[in-house]
Amino acid sequence: MTAPAPHHCCYIGLGSNLETPVKQVQQALNELAQLPHSQLVNASSLYRSRAVGPGEQPDYINAVAQLTTQLKPLALLDALQAIEQAHQRQRLVRWGPRTLDLDLLLYDDLSIDNERLTVPHPYLTVRDFVLRPLLEIAPKLHLADGTSIASWTQRCDDTGLIKLPVQR
Repeated sequence: MTAPAPHHCCYIGLGSNLETPVKQVQQALNELAQLPHSQLVNASSLYRSRAVGPGEQPDYINAVAQLTTQLKPLALLDALQAIEQAHQRQRLVRWGPRTLDLDLLLYDDLSIDNERLTVPHPYLTVRDFVLRPLLEIAPKLHLADGTSIASWTQRCDDTGLIKLPVQR
């Protein structure tokens, strides 16, 4: 008898600034809950942030989700990119406006650096629109190097992040 595949703890950053961003992020959270061999454990509130990237862009709606999954890192990345594609994500300009962006922020304590995936996410510790929602759902979380998400949040520049009221 084969042992069941282990469950891995992952954190996913969500963002949208096109085509009803609140609905895009809410729908993506529902889709994350439906991923095979995975369970949506927790999701942060929604936050509004100023766009980071080229040109004038609408504000973003951001959130962070916690998943447990049996999917390996690249299989999870493929599943996240399939959700982005279902939302008509176009990769025309780096950090340009988008209907949906799903970033694999953390996968257990793994460090991954290849042509398709870098984990921890390379901008995790410098973006308040990632750190504050992550701190909301995992206040005791530490990175593999021992630094806490709380300490990174305190060091991060404030970009005018606004926590949105609960959406019903």
